[in-house]
Amino acid sequence: MDYGFYLPTRGATAEPEALDTFVTRGEALGFTSVMIADHIVFPTRIDSKYPYTADGRFPGQGDALEQLALMAFIAARTRRLRLVSSVMILPYRNPVFTAKALATIDVLSQGRVTVGVGVGWLREEFDAVAVPFAKRGDRCREYLEVMRRLWEDEVSEHHGPMYDLPACRQYPKPVQRPHPPILFGGESDAALQRVADLGDGWYPFDLDATELADGIADLDKRLAANGRRREDVKVVVCPYRRPADLDLVRAYRDAGADEVVLVVGGRDVSSLHVAIDGLASSILEEARSL
Repeated sequence: MDYGFYLPTRGATAEPEALDTFVTRGEALGFTSVMIADHIVFPTRIDSKYPYTADGRFPGQGDALEQLALMAFIAARTRRLRLVSSVMILPYRNPVFTAKALATIDVLSQGRVTVGVGVGWLREEFDAVAVPFAKRGDRCREYLEVMRRLWEDEVSEHHGPMYDLPACRQYPKPVQRPHPPILFGGESDAALQRVADLGDGWYPFDLDATELADGIADLDKRLAANGRRREDVKVVVCPYRRPADLDLVRAYRDAGADEVVLVVGGRDVSSLHVAIDGLASSILEEARSL
């Protein structure tokens, strides 16, 4: 089993020195990956329902470091941690620029990028960047195809209903061939189908072990229908607001998870270190004997 942790993107713990010491500590403790969130703006009025709270309210608003820039910063401060966009709201990002940025980070990190992708839930944020919220699932699929053409082909070209890419060359290509792993977030039928059709991984959020097992069973059927195997897909799960302990990790493992991502909270660097050290000693070290 692998283990990841979320990186702070706002507040006192998102300052350069704090981020540097935090990821260095996480890497030394044996974590496999660092998850880097994505929001471009926070509208002052949000009517969209957040899917991971009982009342539908989004728990965090305010400043947030930009995802791709932060991934590049962390790449320079680490040597082994995988850098996971967790998740990138791809439908409102330009796919040509995004492909270029991710390929560059993959080159500079010597092949440590995982492209975590989602379709988004915050309609008001789409409005702010002038991208239609409707058909964002279709847009996500087509943008990924544009990116794959740029990553894989000597001369890249794509002509579709949502994006037209004339013949062009984009280099450097990613270190990972044919491209960095693509991890889809989400728990819906549509999200599972994206995994089965296009994904190298599935990243559900805030599920208990029974819900995870049910989701994996559903995914297995979808993969089989596409001539793919469960071994083709890595299942990464985050308990999010659920208390994380060794029993939960064991239950996730038994349900079929390959990696568990832990949320590390703290008001400052010292409290973050206490928290991540505690998770490492209570979960990582103990889990190695499971």
